[in-house]
Amino acid sequence: MFLVGDELGHLKALHINASGTPSELVQLDSDSTPSSVAAISVRESKVAVAFASGLVTRYTWDRDKELAQTSSWKETRLRPQETFVGLQQSERGIYSCTSNGALRLVTDDGETSLGSLPARLCVWRHDPASQTFSYGGNEVDVSVWDSKAAFASTDASVSSSKRKRNDLFPGETWRSKNVQTDNLGLRQPIRITTLNYLPSASSPQLLAGTQLGDLRRYDTRAARRPISQWAGIAKTGGVKVLEKGLADHEVLVGDHGCNLSSVDLRNGRIVYSYKGLSGAITSVAPSSLSHSDGRGAHLLVSTALDRYCRIHTTFPPPAVAGSNQDNSSKGQVIEKIFTTSVPTVVAWDGVHQTPVQPPDEDDDVWDEMENIGSDDESDRRKRRRTENK
Repeated sequence: MFLVGDELGHLKALHINASGTPSELVQLDSDSTPSSVAAISVRESKVAVAFASGLVTRYTWDRDKELAQTSSWKETRLRPQETFVGLQQSERGIYSCTSNGALRLVTDDGETSLGSLPARLCVWRHDPASQTFSYGGNEVDVSVWDSKAAFASTDASVSSSKRKRNDLFPGETWRSKNVQTDNLGLRQPIRITTLNYLPSASSPQLLAGTQLGDLRRYDTRAARRPISQWAGIAKTGGVKVLEKGLADHEVLVGDHGCNLSSVDLRNGRIVYSYKGLSGAITSVAPSSLSHSDGRGAHLLVSTALDRYCRIHTTFPPPAVAGSNQDNSSKGQVIEKIFTTSVPTVVAWDGVHQTPVQPPDEDDDVWDEMENIGSDDESDRRKRRRTENK
């Protein structure tokens, strides 16, 4: 099941029916908030939602019933024209971050911790292990912070004359360095639009998308500059959506046009792109739900500005890096659902479900046939022997 938020503040549940019947989009809340949904975070039966007005609401979710609100608070440091750039639930509580650097942690007991990060942020991400977080933005390069030390540090948005430009803030553990100058010797602007953690057994590895349409991969243990950089992945307006797929070496990239592609992290090549999209993607949610076609495809849900929620199939990149993907193993749009307002965010609930196989048409014929037991067969054989005698 997936949760979908729209520009009117509504929350809806998307039920995908693997039996072949149309999927259902059911509204969960009766009273909507008069501002769009900026972010959704689902952790087991708990749901956190951030709205553009600065309100953050926590719910408990019984998937057979509606959401039940448990608490809410407002980010008072959110200024006009600013927005939430990150929302994440963890064992410690709910983290939220705004584009002007207002960091907040609210525990399950209601205790609040405040932190301050640099302004002009475009993206904020919490790592799956809940140990660090990372961010990037307009002239704000990729940075990694310790989650606990960030709230004990001083105001990071205030510059000090004694602090050098490359000095780390208290609580900051690593900061990337801008890429080298171009062929004309000009400095390249820093425009980090999206960010995501990559699976790593040691130090954090990050993948960032830029307004120029590039993908940059960082290893915080190896170097400050990107260890890999792939130019021109996003064709229109730069990278807008970036999500790590569940398969190895798979990442999903969307731009400000109508392009959504699967990219191989081993070489930065586009494995396949989805056809028939008529609006820019606003959010994607990969899942481990399997498609019932038996080809090993998984399901992905996307939302777009054309007011459609789309259900896609996804396939892992080829086993050998650089080889072409089979046409039968390229993702497709299998269903689309029209919504009355523009959907802004989609999130998977993380529940692994076994798809229901569609019934075989011949099953009804076999069910209606009479079942003859072994005893009946032996009696018939005895009668045949008697008649032959």
